[in-house]
Amino acid sequence: MKGSLDARLKMELKKLIVDECDITANPEEIGDEDLLFGSESRLGLDSIDALQISIAIQNKYNIIITDSKETRRVMKSINTFADFLQPE
Repeated sequence: MKGSLDARLKMELKKLIVDECDITANPEEIGDEDLLFGSESRLGLDSIDALQISIAIQNKYNIIITDSKETRRVMKSINTFADFLQPE
């Protein structure tokens, strides 16, 4: 199943982001298409948060994202992130 269609995976990612980035948002309040980074993001995540999330993904899923451009593309939203982790 494609990641963006997997509600369990998306909630897992939301909880991971909240835990790793120490933000006060409730995981259920993060929309699947909400921007995770940038000035238009309501979460206000930055490059340090991206690094923390990348390390957590490496530890949990054994997937390494090394290119910063790829990181920005992959972590655009919960849906893009889930599709990257679970393409089919």
